[in-house]
Amino acid sequence: MDTYLTQPGQEKSRTSEPAEQETIVVIDDDYAMRLSCRKILSKMGFRVETFEDGGQGLEGVTKLKPSLAVVDLKMPGISGMELVTRIHEVRPETVVVVITGYPTVDTAVGAMKCGAYDFLPKPFSPDELRLIVNRGLEHHRLSVEMQRSEMERALLKRRFITFVSHQLQTPLVAVHQYLDVLKQLDSMESAAKRQEWLDRCLKRTEELQALIKDWLSLARIEGESFSRQWVKVDLQGVIAEILKTYEEMAAANGVCLESRIPDDTYFVVGDRNCLSVIFDNLIVNAIKYNKPNGKVTVSADALGGEVAIAVADTGVGIPEKYRPFLFEEFFRVERDETRKTPGTGLGLSICRKLVSEMGGSISVDSEVNVGSTFRVRLLEYRARAEEEEKKGSSR
Repeated sequence: MDTYLTQPGQEKSRTSEPAEQETIVVIDDDYAMRLSCRKILSKMGFRVETFEDGGQGLEGVTKLKPSLAVVDLKMPGISGMELVTRIHEVRPETVVVVITGYPTVDTAVGAMKCGAYDFLPKPFSPDELRLIVNRGLEHHRLSVEMQRSEMERALLKRRFITFVSHQLQTPLVAVHQYLDVLKQLDSMESAAKRQEWLDRCLKRTEELQALIKDWLSLARIEGESFSRQWVKVDLQGVIAEILKTYEEMAAANGVCLESRIPDDTYFVVGDRNCLSVIFDNLIVNAIKYNKPNGKVTVSADALGGEVAIAVADTGVGIPEKYRPFLFEEFFRVERDETRKTPGTGLGLSICRKLVSEMGGSISVDSEVNVGSTFRVRLLEYRARAEEEEKKGSSR
């Protein structure tokens, strides 16, 4: 490894360099080449370490874990080709750029087969070195980000499977217990008792069906197999249909439903099926988490090329500390008032994903014991039509 004396004042500037400074290793038996690469790359803000042979270089790569290594192919001891292979084995994350004074097509192909990212023939200019190094580091950053994303996806998948397995198991165990009790009931016992246990079984199976339905919807959205056709959709028609569907549920909960969306006024760009899923979830939640003699109001306003739809309730409200997590998968507010209310914790996550895909946004305002208002903003159909006309005229 080469060492250099620092000039007065240089030490101070070194300590002020960012903690995330990327490391580059240069392995070449030519002292002048090592010195030249070091000067060029150091001025770019990188930490640069140089080595004069393959053995020292491999040891340096193992210890320093650099983002990029510049490797000369013609060196004594471990050859450049072998060194590229061994670096790829011990540190696959490190991007290797091969340099050589004897460039041929066969040499370049051989280096790539050994695991090199790119090939730079000698002599090369400082700009050529900067270009190839920047390109290699960008490749390294993308690879690291991809690996991080893959790990996060794997972790989320395990968490998802564990949680859903638990969610499926709980009602199944309960149904099994209820059926076991029914099996042991004396035939002379009252029909009311049997009906009670059968009702419990039905309630649990409904919970299972809801979970599976939401789980499949989420999988279809993420797998891009959910039906999506961005067309003109009559918002009032979608809302009216959903409110009519839940009239009985609202009445049973002592909740009044009201729509303040005028007929034939608001049209949005979206998929009718997706819009139905979004407002179905929001309206059902507004009913379930409301109070006796409460109210659910759905309204809409035009706001500069968008339509803002509000689903407001007079329910229990959501404490401020829970609001940042409302749209996360499986999140449910843990309060005495809501603990017994059935739900999968997936509905709002599904809403957010669908709204986002349609280029909109969703937000919530809430006050404990006063109520909550969920607002969905979608592109107004008129605005989209005008945009398309402008694009067409500019072509």
